[in-house]
Amino acid sequence: MSEEVQEVKEQEAPIAGIGTLVFGKWDANDVSCADPGLAPYINLTTIGTPHTGGRHANQWFGKANLSVVERFINNLMRTGKFSGKKQHCAKAFEAALDNIEERSGENPLQKFIDAIVEAAPCEETTRIKLGAVSTPKAVDSSPSRRLDVALRNLSIGCASATAKSKRSLTEGVISEISKAASGDVGSFAIGKREEVERIAASAR
Repeated sequence: MSEEVQEVKEQEAPIAGIGTLVFGKWDANDVSCADPGLAPYINLTTIGTPHTGGRHANQWFGKANLSVVERFINNLMRTGKFSGKKQHCAKAFEAALDNIEERSGENPLQKFIDAIVEAAPCEETTRIKLGAVSTPKAVDSSPSRRLDVALRNLSIGCASATAKSKRSLTEGVISEISKAASGDVGSFAIGKREEVERIAASAR
């Protein structure tokens, strides 16, 4: 094993949910996160159906206890024609993971985690007001917010892929996750990350 590969392995951090089966099919045992900042916030613990009924809603940072699978499915229902259709979104996501596994022969959860890592922006801009003058200022994003933004942009990309086309939600999820995991700019989430980081770089 080369030194470069060994360094990458050392940087990869385990995530919560080791030993549990997502949708009863895929084991999170071999899944790792290449970003040590996001790793503590990514949770794949799934028991049965990914539906907790909002039991963590009133807890501080309670969403860290939620599976990213359920959080992604919830984001797919954010607006539009999939609003409120959780069972439909869950089945579409499961079918998409099945398809990704058939195509690549790898654990589709790893592709999903890689897509999240690639889509998470490292810095953003905020506005600081000095007197009557408001100027943009670049700030580092917290790991929790990075995960929130990545999940939101990925889900928006999946849903928008079905707009004004005959593509199903499953096809939209497959396309978005595959492109995002490889860092393709054709992905909506990757495009948004580059746009946000470019604006932040100009506001330093």
